[in-house]
Amino acid sequence: MDSIPFPALDPALRRARLDLPTELVDAVLDTDTFNEVDDQFALTYALLATETLRLRAVTAAPFLNSRSTSPADGMEKSFEEIGRILALLDHPAEGFAFRGSTGYLPDRRTPVDSAAARRIVELAREQRQSGKALYVFAIGAITNVASALLLDPEIVRDLVVVWLGGHDRNHPDNREFNLYQDVPAAQVIFDSGVPFLQVPCCTVAELLATTPAELRELCADTGAIGEFLLNRTCDFIGNGFAASKVIWDISVIGWLRCREGYRSELIPAPRLDDSGRYLDAPAGRHEMRVATHIQRDQVFADLFTLLRKHAARN
Repeated sequence: MDSIPFPALDPALRRARLDLPTELVDAVLDTDTFNEVDDQFALTYALLATETLRLRAVTAAPFLNSRSTSPADGMEKSFEEIGRILALLDHPAEGFAFRGSTGYLPDRRTPVDSAAARRIVELAREQRQSGKALYVFAIGAITNVASALLLDPEIVRDLVVVWLGGHDRNHPDNREFNLYQDVPAAQVIFDSGVPFLQVPCCTVAELLATTPAELRELCADTGAIGEFLLNRTCDFIGNGFAASKVIWDISVIGWLRCREGYRSELIPAPRLDDSGRYLDAPAGRHEMRVATHIQRDQVFADLFTLLRKHAARN
C-alpha cells in the first residue's frame, strides 16, 4: 500500500527550508526518552539552547526494547522521564509535554491519533500564519510525526523534519532502531515531500561517543541536571573496561547550533521498501538533505558550555 498523496511543495521553498535557518526557530522535540540515555542529553540541550530555538513542546515517542514491555509502556516511561528532566530544569510540564502514540502505524495511510500528533498539527497551523516553519526534531520512532502528517496532510507546507534515523545509504544494512520499529512511519516521511533532513546513525551520529571519565570532567559544576546525566550514563554503561557510549540524539540539535561542524548534501529522497531498505529514487523525486559528517568535539563543547552557563545562573 502506497502512502497517501500529499500536497505538492514548491521545490524552491523546500530547498530554502533545507538550508540552515538564520534566525530563532520554533520547534518540537519528539523523543523516546527512556529508551537509553542519549535522549536525556538531547532534551537538556534543546531546553538550554534558547538563543537558537524556542521549544514549544516535547512529545513522547513509543519504543519497545529491554527497557519496556510494549510500545505503549515505552511511550509512558518516556513521558515520565521527560517530566523528571523538566523538573530538574525548573520547566513546567503542563501544556508542554505530551503523550504520544501507544503503538506503531499499521500502514502508510493510517495515523495513530495521540495528544502528541494533535499538538504537532496545532503548532504547525499556528506557524502557517507567520509564514515560518515549525521544526520537528525527532529522535525515536517517527510515529508521532508521521501521524501528524496523516491527520492533516496540509502541514507538509509548514514543517521541517530533522530525524536521527536509518543508516548511511552505503551501509551494508539499514536495520537501525528508530527506523525498523516503525517502517511505515518512515515511509510516510520519505514519501511526503516534507522538508526533511536525515542524520544517519552509523557513519555519522556514531561519531558522538563519550566515556564516563570524560563525562565526570564535563559534568563537574553543572548542577543537578549534570549529575543526573552522568548517573544515567554510568548506570547504563556499567563498569566495562574502556567503555564508551554514543550520545546519538544530540546530533539533531547540534546540526542547528554547530554549523561549521556539519557537512551535508541534497539528494533525491530514496524510497524505502517494507523492510526499511533504501530503494533508488524514481525520476522527478523530491529532494531531501542528508548529513554526511559531524565534528564531534564542537557538539560536546557546545552542550556542556550551555550546561555550565545554566549552572552559573542558578
